[in-house]
Amino acid sequence: MASTVLIAGLIGCSADTRPTTGGQTPPPEPTTVATPTPQVAAGSAPKNTFAVGVRQLKLNRDGRALPTTLWYPAAGQSGGAAKRSATVAEGRFPVVMFSHGLGGRPDDYAKLLTRWAAAGFVVAAPTFPHTSKGADNNVLDVLNQPADVSYALDQVLALDSAAGDALRGRLDGERVAAAGHSAGGVTTIGLFTTGRDDRLDAGVVFAGTALGVGTAFAGAAAPQLFVHGELDEVVEYAAGKAAYDKVPWPKAMLSLPKGDHGRALLGDSATLRLVSDTSVEFLRWSLYGDPEAKKRISTDATRGDLATFDDHL
Repeated sequence: MASTVLIAGLIGCSADTRPTTGGQTPPPEPTTVATPTPQVAAGSAPKNTFAVGVRQLKLNRDGRALPTTLWYPAAGQSGGAAKRSATVAEGRFPVVMFSHGLGGRPDDYAKLLTRWAAAGFVVAAPTFPHTSKGADNNVLDVLNQPADVSYALDQVLALDSAAGDALRGRLDGERVAAAGHSAGGVTTIGLFTTGRDDRLDAGVVFAGTALGVGTAFAGAAAPQLFVHGELDEVVEYAAGKAAYDKVPWPKAMLSLPKGDHGRALLGDSATLRLVSDTSVEFLRWSLYGDPEAKKRISTDATRGDLATFDDHL
């Protein structure tokens, strides 16, 4: 998982640091300012819980291998483990792009991500070429990852019109979010700043910081949910809070007084259930446009005195 290498590698980067490609000077940081126009129309999220299917995509962006795991709502009885290549449920589902932490892999987060899929979302999680488990842990390559996620999103959304693909007609490309943990949180913030992907309607940042990608949030309003442990030993809580404070859109921060860098995201615990329930309701509201889900966000967030909730949604 993420380690202190994340801080060691990014601490020398200013908030304006941008990735380089092929030795060329990167383009200047976008000057577009954030606007208050929401992108998702009002609607209703599914009330039922789905079974979950899982499959793999072999993606490659200009020599950068990006094998991507897809979790999706499946037909059949809900509950139990995700089933490989299960039949896709009926309906059209929003897409959530998830970025893992340094030294991690998508499967590490399966307990959280399968809960999202069971709630009615297609979750796509690339394995990054230099920051995943077994890679060279080149932390500065995090700055290239927002472009990796945008490329992976291109390929995932293309399945909606791909002849013969099981997800044909099942993906709602007008309702898309990005989420990520630690280095993946940096990646996610980057998708709303230096690497703004205008298709994104919302973001979820777990234990993230804006080091290297800055806080020049741009484009149409995209609600953000930050989740951070106050005892985080890798990315200081203050660093995550500082990035959160710069978000100009509807936002909320779930703070875990006893939370560390995010180990609670990896196992079935009371904290995971609270984070899962809160983030599910946030995604139901921000991607399905469900007003009833919005009412439930703060209730879930403050359940059991496990967290505090700064709510500006």
